[in-house]
Amino acid sequence: MNVDNFRLQIGGKEYVPIIIGGMGVNISTTELALAAAKLGGIGHISDAIVSYVCDRIFNTTFVSRKRKKYAQFSNNPDKSAVLFDLEEVAAAQKKYIEYTISQKTGSGDIFLNCMEKLTMNSGIETLKVRLTAAMDAGIDGLTLAAGLNLRTLDLIQDHPRFRDVKIGIIISSVRALAIFLKRAVRLNRLPEYIIVEGPLAGGHLGFGANDWHTFDLKTIFTEVLAFLKKEGLNIPVIPAGGIFTGTDAADYLQLGAGGVQVATRFTISKEAGLPAEVKQNYLNAKEEDIVVNMASTTGYPMRMLTSSPTLRYAIRPNCEGLGYLLENGGKCSYIDAYYAAIAEREAGQPLAVKEKTCLCTGMANYDCWTCGHTTYRLKETTNMLANGKWQLPTAEDIFLDYQFSTDQAIRLPKPEVT
Repeated sequence: MNVDNFRLQIGGKEYVPIIIGGMGVNISTTELALAAAKLGGIGHISDAIVSYVCDRIFNTTFVSRKRKKYAQFSNNPDKSAVLFDLEEVAAAQKKYIEYTISQKTGSGDIFLNCMEKLTMNSGIETLKVRLTAAMDAGIDGLTLAAGLNLRTLDLIQDHPRFRDVKIGIIISSVRALAIFLKRAVRLNRLPEYIIVEGPLAGGHLGFGANDWHTFDLKTIFTEVLAFLKKEGLNIPVIPAGGIFTGTDAADYLQLGAGGVQVATRFTISKEAGLPAEVKQNYLNAKEEDIVVNMASTTGYPMRMLTSSPTLRYAIRPNCEGLGYLLENGGKCSYIDAYYAAIAEREAGQPLAVKEKTCLCTGMANYDCWTCGHTTYRLKETTNMLANGKWQLPTAEDIFLDYQFSTDQAIRLPKPEVT
């Protein structure tokens, strides 16, 4: 029994039951998402720091224009006046998504991972613009992430695609799901899919920094299945976090999963957006190099490599150009930590910012090496080259291995001739 024996049904459409997660900032690139769609699965892109992503891809100037507009606040801890131009947010979102959708081939689809926690100093207004622009641009599905998303559906209920765009939610507990569904029922707009993210996932986690290891994906997944059955709801449930082999995926499908979401193994694919030298750091990582900390300004625990350069940041906040994690009112815990470090620094000593990091800058510069717990196993999935570096597999190599492998085997990519 392998993954190819199953199919995922979402909104009346059939897919190979493999979803590549939406890793920001631009780790899940257009190219990575397109590879999944071409093979009949679902690929995610992320709209995390989308104006910066557009500038990198299209040579637009969204970030520099915003930075110039608010330059007077660069040395001011009060960022309450640093706001996004909503028309520019919409323009960046549409440009990026239209570019991706226009290249889609195959029978699969492209979904957008949209994080509620990107509050952008105006949480409701900016979230509405991001979602609306994504639907205007033709996105196939919206995955609501990084938050309870209690009012998210309200923001788009009047959009003409509200009923036909595929909408899913990422949750880490039955309780979070039940809260979301109460509002969805009132709007008569249930999600087409539910992604259950366990404690071994990468990036931000829906668990405590000190007790995440007391939870496990399979238990939460079966609790969600039981809850939906009790409520008489037939919604595909998609486990995520720590599903490392095709056999792991097939096991969940046999337990009743609609599909699986995977990401860690694709971080080192040729199509992923991480720089090649960073991918080598992922491949060389040991289990003890992977930690869960509270360095993120979102308030959520975050899993990353201890060698992440962002953990040693002592840089001035870059809110004028970026500012995606500014809370309403212009607050950010990194701003507080940065100015506290300046006040406490002794003469002649280097600046050291404790506990928090400038996540916007770290993610934009690929200095925040978020990862899943199984990252230390990536070396099992590829070949060592003659020069001592690891071969980077293609997204197709990884996807097909998930789809067809059995007995916990991992099919290595065809060795490169060097």
